[in-house]
Amino acid sequence: MSDWKTAFRSFYYEKADPPEDIELPPEETALLVIDIQNTYLETDDDPDEARRWKPFRERLTGKVIPNTRKLIDLCRDKGVEVIYARIACLKQDGRDRSLSQKKPGFNYLLMPKDREDSLIVPDLAPEDDDIVVLKTTDSALTGTNLRLILHNMGIRHVIAAGLFTDQCVSSTVRSLADESFDVVVVEDCCAAATDELHRNELTTINMIYCHVVQLEDIPGFLGS
Repeated sequence: MSDWKTAFRSFYYEKADPPEDIELPPEETALLVIDIQNTYLETDDDPDEARRWKPFRERLTGKVIPNTRKLIDLCRDKGVEVIYARIACLKQDGRDRSLSQKKPGFNYLLMPKDREDSLIVPDLAPEDDDIVVLKTTDSALTGTNLRLILHNMGIRHVIAAGLFTDQCVSSTVRSLADESFDVVVVEDCCAAATDELHRNELTTINMIYCHVVQLEDIPGFLGS
């Protein structure tokens, strides 16, 4: 098992007592897979940009996607609801996007809902009865009816995985925590553009908005 009780400690919590053991009753728990979409598998045509993003894509294909596949299978086996969130606009021209996705730069995202690049990567594709929420915001909670869905299904605990740790994952986790959902973030099922950004954000949100854990920890939380 990992040292999740002492890992990713920020200044605020470096002297805090270890947290209590985590229990995730399957009937009250959902796995939320955030934004692991085809667009992030694409390699930039600019060789310099392709090299710059190579470490991210290596982590995505070599760790995040395979580990998230294992996490999904584990959750299904234990009766945990699997829910997906993906960035996708309803209008072809993206008029319905939030301002953050209209600004120029990396976060400019124009992905109509039925276009291939907006879909969940094939290795993690949702099953027919899975809930998939579409968002044009960073937070999957504030930009969709996910809050209502979770409440209607009696969900109190959320396991979070996905992209990007310091953007949509963090925004979603903070929103969930503000709504009093108990959240665990699976570190080795997430990625940011760089390892430094990834680790810094997890250190910031750990123990305030969530507990940061490893994939290997999850079975014990689910009672296996």
